[in-house]
Amino acid sequence: MLPPRPISETDIAVMTLAAINRADVPALCERLRVLVGARDPDVVVCDVRDLVPDLVAVESLARLRLTARRLGCGLRLRGASRALEQLLAFCGLYDVLPLEGELGGFGWHGRQPEEREHAGGVEERVDGRDPPA
Repeated sequence: MLPPRPISETDIAVMTLAAINRADVPALCERLRVLVGARDPDVVVCDVRDLVPDLVAVESLARLRLTARRLGCGLRLRGASRALEQLLAFCGLYDVLPLEGELGGFGWHGRQPEEREHAGGVEERVDGRDPPA
């Protein structure tokens, strides 16, 4: 498999997002359609540093990602706050909405062990008082 080709500045379009309410989502998707139609980028970068991290923002970003995918381009986030990153992870969208400039597009290196899952390198010791399973 060939490695992905580097993306040049001419292949990127930037869209800045700030305060969003639910009624703004269709207009944002249309704004993305116009931007992609005019520039034909490989990737649209959404500057979200002024975005309030709430569920409306997460829904908006998910809808923008879907619109970008339908238009044949990728979408990355620039300037995401830690709170927005955590909210995206909580909603299960962290891998779908990658951060710009991170290796593989993801901001967190590694993952946290889930409940009942042992962290890597931890061995379970058997207590001799426990009955055999």
